[in-house]
Amino acid sequence: MKICVYGLGAIGGLMAAKLIKTGNPVSAVARGATLEALRRDGLTLIDTDAAGQRQRTVLPIEASERPAELGVQDLVIVAVKTTALAAVAREIRPLLGPDTIVLSAMNGIPWWFFHGLTGAPPSMQLESVDPAGAISRAIPPERVVGCVVHLAATTEKPGVIRHVADNRLIVGAPDGALGPRVQAIRDMLATAGFNTVASERIQQEIWFKLWGNMTVNPISAITGATGDRILDDDNVRHFMSAIMREAAHIGQRIGVPIDIDPEERHVLTRKLGAFRTSMLQDVEAGKPVELDAMVAAVIEIGRQVGVATPCTDALFGLARLHARVRGLYPDA
Repeated sequence: MKICVYGLGAIGGLMAAKLIKTGNPVSAVARGATLEALRRDGLTLIDTDAAGQRQRTVLPIEASERPAELGVQDLVIVAVKTTALAAVAREIRPLLGPDTIVLSAMNGIPWWFFHGLTGAPPSMQLESVDPAGAISRAIPPERVVGCVVHLAATTEKPGVIRHVADNRLIVGAPDGALGPRVQAIRDMLATAGFNTVASERIQQEIWFKLWGNMTVNPISAITGATGDRILDDDNVRHFMSAIMREAAHIGQRIGVPIDIDPEERHVLTRKLGAFRTSMLQDVEAGKPVELDAMVAAVIEIGRQVGVATPCTDALFGLARLHARVRGLYPDA
């Protein structure tokens, strides 16, 4: 496949690097310091080999800030922050041919979430993630394959990606079909070294990951605390559990049920230790926060299916105000 990665941050950069290492023709849409670094030094991957030794690999990659210079692709991997998705939708068209697949590898609820989701009420739309349907018009759900990322990577500096932990990707089409395009992407990512599985219920996988992230991310952004300190505080953990029960109730209404108790999920998260969430890292770097796709979307879905979300509303209000004071979320 001819592949373009749109967004060469930690996740997009890791995917690009591993795909290049296995011989795939990969280009990237990048800007600013990242584009300068790629053109000057190439893409650098820091990883650990089978013997546990740290490896540093420099890989050539074609990069441009203008998608038209890269041309039509077989696969476009969209790995930007959700706050940048509207801009991607305005600019992505030159990369898309009649058969181009878009692999969506982002946090939170994606614009295509309700496409093909059996069990959800008809005509569900989310202004919080796809205002006026602009993203769906630019990137139709029919051409999307979803990707749920279960790994940790970091950008040490522009163009330098370090793989930190885990290696799991889950891919699937919104309509649940495990057709040739899903199989081809799964095989390609597996060959690149990812532990990749295909799912007939990709929205279920998205909802379950969100179920944990929608609390610890904004709480870490507000407090500056790492995951261990958040979960070791009984009052905070109980508040998180109340939010998760609201989300689980919503999940039942839209066909993505959660079958474990919040405390069971907390045990899994606590095993990650003193991790710094992506939202905390964004706040520290002065970058916009992904509150809409992670929290506001859940509230909006709850209102449409008749589930009250008082605890989620409180968390969203506090996190939004915290971000607005720092210029990281738009004012009303």
